[in-house]
Amino acid sequence: MSLRLFNSMTRQLEPFAPAREGEVSMYCCGPTVYNYIHIGNARPAVVFGLLARLLRRLYPKVTYARNITDVDDKINKAALDLGVPIETITNKYADAYHQDLARLGVDRPDIVPHATHHISDIITMCEDLIRKGHAYEAEGHVLFAVATYPQYGELSRRSTDEMLAGARVEVAPYKRDPGDFVLWKPSTPELPGWDSPWGRGRPGWHIECSAMCKAHFGETIDIHAGGIDLQFPHHENEVAQSTCAHDGRVFARFWLHNGMLNMDGRKMSKSLGNVFLLHDLLDAHPPEALRYALLSAQYRQPLDWSDNLLDQAARTLDRWYGGLRDVADIDVVPGEEDVPESVLSPLLDDLNTPEALAAISELAAQLRKAESVDERRRAKARLLASAQFLGLLMQSPADWFARSLDSSGLDASAIDALVNERTDAKKARDFARADGIRKQLADAGIELEDTPQGTRWKAIGK
Repeated sequence: MSLRLFNSMTRQLEPFAPAREGEVSMYCCGPTVYNYIHIGNARPAVVFGLLARLLRRLYPKVTYARNITDVDDKINKAALDLGVPIETITNKYADAYHQDLARLGVDRPDIVPHATHHISDIITMCEDLIRKGHAYEAEGHVLFAVATYPQYGELSRRSTDEMLAGARVEVAPYKRDPGDFVLWKPSTPELPGWDSPWGRGRPGWHIECSAMCKAHFGETIDIHAGGIDLQFPHHENEVAQSTCAHDGRVFARFWLHNGMLNMDGRKMSKSLGNVFLLHDLLDAHPPEALRYALLSAQYRQPLDWSDNLLDQAARTLDRWYGGLRDVADIDVVPGEEDVPESVLSPLLDDLNTPEALAAISELAAQLRKAESVDERRRAKARLLASAQFLGLLMQSPADWFARSLDSSGLDASAIDALVNERTDAKKARDFARADGIRKQLADAGIELEDTPQGTRWKAIGK
């Protein structure tokens, strides 16, 4: 089985192979850390983190980087509003980002470059672009001269007029062309800044990722990933400045872009005020249900975020965990069964997670139908190997079903005792007592399900 990926640059599904045999380089745009991220910002971390896992199955060496933008006008404003250094803001929200993604089951990348750690690399790239005639200095700014790169717009397939409108360009007298974009800009005394050949200043957003990619991977990387909202102007500008700095060499061989999350048909964004912060959602919902929901649509497609989507995700996981609870007495050895082709094959086809999740649901059904101990053990091992590769079924069934006990006023042992008492009452044909226990538990937010394997319970809240 070989991997195929949709390359945004060519608009085609293409077989993937790294430029250097056995070694994959991959870079994903990370957050600007001035606040907690919203659930839409978590989607690229989840889907491209899963891609990195998949690549590690195929190649002996995979180096995955996801950056932190820790100098930016939004960060500056937040720091000025609070009267604190920018590090106070960026350290807090970078730490929160890593912690929240860990709760979501996202692996930490091999490299987490910070923009402020690469100022010298940024200055060097600006100097190279000026020397090669692709950038110029004007009133303390360094700007990229778009006219010197005829392929500008190739990634986003936009006309000059569309690009000018989409970039919301600043009309400034020091620009040679309205579309020229900032690589370096001056800083006033109250703003963060670094010494440079053009005076004290700070980098523009786009040059940061180009410089960090160059520092860690060289002039060409295999995969560059990020949200479709970054395709223009951010990624378009990265292509232009990196290609020109590297004397025409290809910057990224594959460009991957995930679709946006929508709320009521509108893109989720802080500027529209229709966002759900991941930090808050992780406290309100099972993290695995959030992860399942983010994987429920193919990554390039938009995803409509709703309570119904989360409910469906939780119900599916209830079924999977319920099947595992029925075979809790059967031990499996990690790695005893590998991820089957029914799950891997769709993942290798441009990370088709909906089809992979459907295949895992079939594995859960096979577990419920398995009769002999050996069949049940193998089915359980296949289910766990497959789901855990996608970052699901990572806890015990008992922990999953006890997730909402705080609102019930009961702990798991007390619920188990009532369930056993109800079973004994039914055997004694004391149906009034059995019904009373069911109602008592229902009033406490505990739902019962009678199955051939016994009575299951789950906490659903009050």
